[in-house]
Amino acid sequence: MSDFDLAAYLAERRALVDAALERVLPAEDTPPATVHRAMRYSVLAGGKRLRPILVIAGAEAVGGAPCEVLPAACALELIHTYSLIHDDLPAMDDDDYRRGRLTSHKVFGEAMAILAGDGLLTLAFKLVADNAALARDPRVLRDVVTALADAAGTFGMVGGQVVDIESEGKTITPETLEYIHLHKTAALIRAAMRVGALLGGGGPAAVEAIGDAGRDLGLAFQIVDDILDVEGSLEELGKTAGSDARKQKATYPALHGVPASRREAQRLVAGVKARLAPLGAPAAPLGALADYVLERKN
Repeated sequence: MSDFDLAAYLAERRALVDAALERVLPAEDTPPATVHRAMRYSVLAGGKRLRPILVIAGAEAVGGAPCEVLPAACALELIHTYSLIHDDLPAMDDDDYRRGRLTSHKVFGEAMAILAGDGLLTLAFKLVADNAALARDPRVLRDVVTALADAAGTFGMVGGQVVDIESEGKTITPETLEYIHLHKTAALIRAAMRVGALLGGGGPAAVEAIGDAGRDLGLAFQIVDDILDVEGSLEELGKTAGSDARKQKATYPALHGVPASRREAQRLVAGVKARLAPLGAPAAPLGALADYVLERKN
């Protein structure tokens, strides 16, 4: 996997996703224009596009092609962006910056930010339905919808956020911290890779292996995110650094220290690559993306 040109891969896939997002989002002047402006403001603000790229890489790992999964890839980015808009609200994390820009509620007001998030989540499931025209077996969409709903709902991202909020300012166990990270962050990353494998035509064993790798990658991603919040800056992160400590949030560095957290992220990524190894060369992008998650600086 070391010979894989990740920079070129990321550039190509990000361009593909960005062009698709531009197409699927309602135009700014489409009534009701304000909410559509707010939706586009947050989605098109940039970002790594990690989750949609993981959908594509998940499909490629089982012999699928990017064009087969683009609507689903966009759906993952819309769900992710909706969660960021809502996380940034004063009632939640109360953040002023995201992806180097003012957060949605700072520009459009809290009510419109809430509605923009709602609009993105709803549009995401329409895009998954649109994938039926591309899917090798449209019946697979049932499993795809279930995977996304589980990852985004109270058994996934929403559930993790609930426990995260309820844990602020409290001393929690390592088990509770892992629950928060597995549900709030890892669930959607697992779903991205699993959805790609499903739509790409992967067999049960491959889909399971890719999903399990996604869970571990998602947990590693959040641990690295926790470390960056301690060590990074607004310029590097595109969002306010040190916010976890100010809000007394439960994080890996707070509970285990930075060195132990870094070792755990390294262990998880090694496990990701071991799970992907039986898939051979087609899984090289996923393996390289695992290293990217571990080494990222923003």
